[in-house]
Amino acid sequence: MSDAPFAPFDDNLDKESALSILKSATDGADDGELFLERRRAEVLVFDDGRVKTASYDASEGFGLRAVRGETAGYAHSTEISEAALRRAAEAARLAVGDGGGIWADAPRPTNRRLYSDTDPIAVTAFPAKLEILREIDAFARGLDTSVVQVSATIAAAYQEVEILRPDGVHVSDRRPMARMDVSVIVERDGRRESGHAGGGGRMTLDGLIAPHAWQERVREALRIANVNLSAEAAPAGVMDVVLGPGWPGILLHEAVGHGLEGDFNRKKSSAFAGLLGKQVAAKGVTVLDDGTIPDRRGSITVDDEGTPSGKNVLIDDGVLVGYMQDRQNARLMGVSPTGNGRRQSFAHIPMPRMTNTYMLGGEAQPGAILSELKNGIYAVGFGGGQVDITNGKFVFSCTEAYRVKDGKIGAPVKGATLIGDGATALKNIRAIGNDMTLDPGMGNCGKAGQWVPVGVGQPTLLIGGLTVGGSAA
Repeated sequence: MSDAPFAPFDDNLDKESALSILKSATDGADDGELFLERRRAEVLVFDDGRVKTASYDASEGFGLRAVRGETAGYAHSTEISEAALRRAAEAARLAVGDGGGIWADAPRPTNRRLYSDTDPIAVTAFPAKLEILREIDAFARGLDTSVVQVSATIAAAYQEVEILRPDGVHVSDRRPMARMDVSVIVERDGRRESGHAGGGGRMTLDGLIAPHAWQERVREALRIANVNLSAEAAPAGVMDVVLGPGWPGILLHEAVGHGLEGDFNRKKSSAFAGLLGKQVAAKGVTVLDDGTIPDRRGSITVDDEGTPSGKNVLIDDGVLVGYMQDRQNARLMGVSPTGNGRRQSFAHIPMPRMTNTYMLGGEAQPGAILSELKNGIYAVGFGGGQVDITNGKFVFSCTEAYRVKDGKIGAPVKGATLIGDGATALKNIRAIGNDMTLDPGMGNCGKAGQWVPVGVGQPTLLIGGLTVGGSAA
């Protein structure tokens, strides 16, 4: 595969012929598009003093969609050619049937660019990346003699997208992605614990692999591992919980964000269905999904249907005011698309997905919020979790948490899980900090078998009456 810019209408297809085929496939439909993509990705993993993974993947192809009512016909191919496009058009056309659709308006145009169009894989040479990984390993072991294992990852990807619509609208986007992760395992007195730090965004690797940047990540991973070494068994029971700023917003993303995606609400399978204009959260709670933040992991200049991304308010002062929409669900619900039509690749159909989902900050000082916690948990980091979209019930495991009594932070705790439901948790928010922070850029979101990069964020929050699962009374 060539490193030259992705130009399918110069190298593989005649644009006018492709447009003619697309028009034929979507004649009588409500909507549709031709989505062409080339993606390249490189991952280097240095684990326990050796190169564990050095992979480079490349793929390209197209997906053709024809939408009629609630039905979408979709066909895709890794071969970008007129013959493959004609075969795909015949398959997608089956969803249109006898036609009769009312063609949707084209997305509004935009000249906005939210990130560089530079390929992050090509910026830094392979030997230089490998040497940095070796330096990370040596640095971590030199910081603390209790370090017994180090794992460091440098990952970069470059996605090139072309979207052609039957009305002739042609949209392009070049999407870089870079990430650096460090994990360490420490051992003391026969006990082993781990810590992790990482992040990135739509950028080149330069800022991530600078010494000051990766050294900070190593120190943070080591700090978390050492905290866990001294952790006690987590308490169990119903108690108040303070969530730290930034990455704990993953709870907001899972427990609330998915329930505010348009398809779940159109089908009335979300706990938030039919609640527009209703008070669904405590006063002062404002939640946004914002794909317009420069260089962020979840940001997109345009979504995968060609709609410019938006800064969309979902909950305003506790009142539900909007959902995240792709074009199909927006049309069926009688509202405008919000720039949230996303897909994993050309082999996947778009659907409403989050970008960067966060809660705005309030006026309270974080220290004052903690001082109000009489007997509870201060949760700073989260790992995996599970959520039931239909009722918003969630279970999340904490990777860094502390016991708090009479407003004072005590010993770290291990094995804590937070259990509740999104709607109740929103209404039980008692204090909102003035320290809203976005996560460091490490989120991935799964839905219907598709994965896309996302961002989260929130201020320090005090939530009353969450169930904490633990092993200590």
